Amino acid sequence: MAALEYLSIQQAHDLLVSKQVSATELVQYYLDRIAKYDDKINACLYVRKKNAIKQAEKVDAKIARGEQIGLLEGIPYTAKDMFLTAGVPTTAASKILKNFVPPHSATVIDKLKSAGAILIAKVNQDEFAHGGSTENSAYKKTANPWNKNHVPGGSSGGSAAAVAADFGIFSLGTDTGGSIRQPASYCGVTGLKPTYGRVSRYGVVAMASSFDCIGPLARSAEDAEIVLKAIEGRDVMDSTTIPSNFKANHSGQYKVGIAAGYTDNIVMDAVRQHYPNTTEVELPSGELALAAYYVLVPSEISSNLERYDGIRYGARSKATSLNDTYTKTRDEFFGPEVKRRNMIGTYSLSAGYYDAYYEKAMRVRTVLREQFNTAFEACDVIVTPTTLGPAFAFGAKADPLNMYKEDILTVSSNLAGLPAISIPAGFDEATKLPLGLQIIGRQGEDATVLEIAKQIQANSDWHQRRPKL
Repeated sequence: MAALEYLSIQQAHDLLVSKQVSATELVQYYLDRIAKYDDKINACLYVRKKNAIKQAEKVDAKIARGEQIGLLEGIPYTAKDMFLTAGVPTTAASKILKNFVPPHSATVIDKLKSAGAILIAKVNQDEFAHGGSTENSAYKKTANPWNKNHVPGGSSGGSAAAVAADFGIFSLGTDTGGSIRQPASYCGVTGLKPTYGRVSRYGVVAMASSFDCIGPLARSAEDAEIVLKAIEGRDVMDSTTIPSNFKANHSGQYKVGIAAGYTDNIVMDAVRQHYPNTTEVELPSGELALAAYYVLVPSEISSNLERYDGIRYGARSKATSLNDTYTKTRDEFFGPEVKRRNMIGTYSLSAGYYDAYYEKAMRVRTVLREQFNTAFEACDVIVTPTTLGPAFAFGAKADPLNMYKEDILTVSSNLAGLPAISIPAGFDEATKLPLGLQIIGRQGEDATVLEIAKQIQANSDWHQRRPKL
């Protein structure tokens, strides 16, 4: 049997079509790898063994009949536990949804199923996606495959770790303020946050509805593009979705803007090697963006968490009155970070404080969008480091404010609804852990962001480096 370690989507497809490996063997390889290594990584919350094998057998039967298969048919992948999966537990890594099995799947899960991709595992995350390290899961802490004493990032830390550890060829994550790109940077993989609305949010547990984006974590920008094309487009179940439109300037004559303050950063070397025609641009204030983000997002969190009341679904505490049912259930089954953000959001929306906090933050959001528009007058994309540094050790950011600052380079894209990708771009000299390069594009120009990422990866090998498990 052909070597199966760290295959790209195209490589796996070619092996299936040439019958060098069967879909069943491919799925079994990943199931075996999870069984062998996940006790060290703790990425997986639920593994779909029987169902995955059955799906693989159908693909094998199709190949045996001489029928053509699509690029994603028979390709094993994992998904963050925010995605509803019919008949499969979906917990959002929270105790309040411990026994919740949804009756239907998220639109993106259905789209990938229609394309023939095989979901083999639901993976860990910060509870309700509230966090930047996957330390806030109600079930376990996921480790960074490059160093088990360090976090994989968050909130899609399980997805990033699963790709880095080769537990699936790609993974699905959600990005509200950097939750795809930050863990992708920490784990040395590629993570794409599309333009807001390009991918349906229907069937995805809501965090902050005007920020949440669905996207892939993968080996490369090429694989991320394949997945994005399969899951993008309008959805009648999500009124915020936009039509498919995937065009890029393939002449390669791009003008790249380097964010002021990061021109001498190590990850910028990757840009200058391929794009000598760079210009320095002013990004919106990161501190201003962070402040607005941590008013607006908790406010939306507060509204979205109202449904977890111990009445309609989810866990319920023993209580003697309706009010006790509400308060005891939420106190018992919500973790500390979920409670913290819920309280911040409720305060921001309360009478007497709405104008001072929420409305002012919305005004800042508008200003940030205008500042991005100004910056893009001088360039096609803007590049920055994805994070301020490499993955930190467990417990190093126990202070919430220090944890929130980890998002300072990523939240602006979510505030403005812009596409952005993180690609591997070197290693930190002191820790030997991966570093990421972020590429931000104009709204709707996901294809341009991906094209530049692919060009960089075509001439570098950082995305091909692998951790030793």
